[in-house]
Amino acid sequence: MTAGETARAIAAMGTRLGPEVVADCRALFDAEQQALAARVAPAAIDCAYGPDPRQRLDLYGGGGDPRPVVLFVHGGGFLVGDKGGPVEKGGSGWANAHVGRWAAANGLVGAVMNYRLAPAHMWPSGAEDVNLAVDWLRANAARHGGDPERIFLLGTSAGAVHVSAFLRERENHAQLVRGAALLSGLYGFTPLDPRDMLYYGPQDCYELRMPLGAIMATNLPLLVACAEFDPPRFQAEWCSLLHARLGRHGKLPRACYVSGHNHYSAALHLGTSDHRLADELLGFFADPR
Repeated sequence: MTAGETARAIAAMGTRLGPEVVADCRALFDAEQQALAARVAPAAIDCAYGPDPRQRLDLYGGGGDPRPVVLFVHGGGFLVGDKGGPVEKGGSGWANAHVGRWAAANGLVGAVMNYRLAPAHMWPSGAEDVNLAVDWLRANAARHGGDPERIFLLGTSAGAVHVSAFLRERENHAQLVRGAALLSGLYGFTPLDPRDMLYYGPQDCYELRMPLGAIMATNLPLLVACAEFDPPRFQAEWCSLLHARLGRHGKLPRACYVSGHNHYSAALHLGTSDHRLADELLGFFADPR
């Protein structure tokens, strides 16, 4: 499929969400991502960063001089999702694992984590799990070729929310990680969606639990992104965050508008021949500011 055909297929999906759209997006990138998976094997699988069976992460890359570490936190609406990985070793395929492979292929150590899911595990379980995973990486990354002083967080959708909430969970977060990249997150500028009450609880809890205050106040370097075909609510959150950060800090954070992509394809295409977002991310990891 050519780049033009891929772009037209994504545009035809519009701003819809749901498992059918996820499947269609995965199909668009399957050939390139299968090739990446064949080139980059995991370095470690199911490293336990906590006692719960979901508190596991996989590592990609390493070797040579200590390298920056990128911890990827997947999306899934707080309810579904996993870190992927080789099917023959118990994984669910290339999706989400591909971000770790993409990081490794670009000279980084990629870490891809699972976290506990709602409704069995509600707020603030996501932030707690990112917190534990960061602590595990700081203690163990060096054994796998990573630099524990150069850890970056990368989250998409619900994963971006959990990364943002980690900034609230740990007041000293700027001493633990070097930066955070947030793709299509919901930070608290728009009302709580009823579906997300399975994680946050009732609407009247949202103002106290949303990560807005932390993402507004932090001085940690940020890169915030949204997609051309993100649903309007996600775009409104992105625009509002940029405007509010400008008002509070007197400057914009690094930002990226991912043209030609939707809520799912923005992350799923990392590691393919379309490297516009990849270049932005790699530039941020090389020089966070």
